[in-house]
Amino acid sequence: MSANEPFWGVDLGGTKIEVSVFHFNNNAIDIIDRRRVPTEASKGYDHIISQICKVIDEAREATGLIPNHIGFSTPGTVEPSTGLMKNCNTVVMNGQPMQSDLTEKLAVPVTLTNDANCFALAETKMGIVPDVVPNAKVVFGVIMGSGCGGGVVVNGQVITGLHGIGGEWGHNFLDESGGDCYCGCVGCVENIISGTALQNYYEKQAGQRKLMKDIVESYRAGTDPIAQQTMNRMFSMFGKAISVIINVLDPDAIVIGGGLGNIDELYIHGVKAVEDNIFNKRVVNTPFLRPKLGDSAGVFGAALAR
Repeated sequence: MSANEPFWGVDLGGTKIEVSVFHFNNNAIDIIDRRRVPTEASKGYDHIISQICKVIDEAREATGLIPNHIGFSTPGTVEPSTGLMKNCNTVVMNGQPMQSDLTEKLAVPVTLTNDANCFALAETKMGIVPDVVPNAKVVFGVIMGSGCGGGVVVNGQVITGLHGIGGEWGHNFLDESGGDCYCGCVGCVENIISGTALQNYYEKQAGQRKLMKDIVESYRAGTDPIAQQTMNRMFSMFGKAISVIINVLDPDAIVIGGGLGNIDELYIHGVKAVEDNIFNKRVVNTPFLRPKLGDSAGVFGAALAR
């Protein structure tokens, strides 16, 4: 790609499809065009493809530019052996040849990359990592929101792996108490320390449901012992779950995205809990970073992926 050619990235989410056309030079991001349309996934796979084509056509018309490559941030991933989508929570995409369909419809080469990988790549190349750990070679990006995911970047490249599941932190075993997961396993990280799982845990203990933000507020106020229990569970289980990543990869930095990544105490009590599980005599030097790019990380990371 020429240094003067803009990047094209698409964030394909469950509720919206967003395209961004931008230049990235000397760590500066210059947005040329940015727009979105609703995904309307309930209308089926063909409709999603139609919506993608619609928003790309609108961006082409608005900018007068023709992309030579478009990167997509997607839920799930492409199975390398078949080229079909898998593990998508937008389930109508599963089993579909989305990469070949989009290449044909858009008449442009496309790359499909898992959304957590896009997050990790964007924060590594354009976000917080260059600001804080500019010489980082290995970065792990964590998504802690309604679900849990992860992405691994080594020397500026996403590690997708033989099965296309590199970095799938959310579906490692953590604890039996997580129960059955939709993936077919038991006790997955996602079933214990995602926002959804923590809300479910609170409801089971308290007999009533609270949103995660209200659980955090009650925890800070010290007025709700079940909120205290729920948050302490998150901290201790986070320590166990992330220590496995450090033991295996020993990354130069970990970036925590998703709604739970905004909880200040996670960077204190959660990181403290890592000390109890890390294979390093209870010493944790790993920087735990807040992301810089917000909800733009997916679309930027998609454009950077090849």
